Amino acid sequence: MKIMKCIAPALMLLLAGCSASADIPAQQAQKARPGPEHSLDMENMCRQNAARRYNTGIQQIDVTGFEQFQGSYEMRGVTPRREAFVCTFDAEGQFLHLSMR
Repeated sequence: MKIMKCIAPALMLLLAGCSASADIPAQQAQKARPGPEHSLDMENMCRQNAARRYNTGIQQIDVTGFEQFQGSYEMRGVTPRREAFVCTFDAEGQFLHLSMR
């Protein structure tokens, strides 16, 4: 009989704890995309840096891809000599660095 008096309240607490956790809403990541003008500025900055690094004209640099990550952006491209590069930007769209790939 004593065991039943201890088990019943413990069982009630266990069930109450399970039902309370279902009310918590799922968290979702926020995705902030740069606007067209902002992404165009990023592309121009990438082209300028790549043209300087590879000693070629800005108009000869091809930007081939744009990816967003959790706290940064990457813009991929190639030179007229098919040399691949990646421009990295921070979450606000400020240029960080140019990597040769």
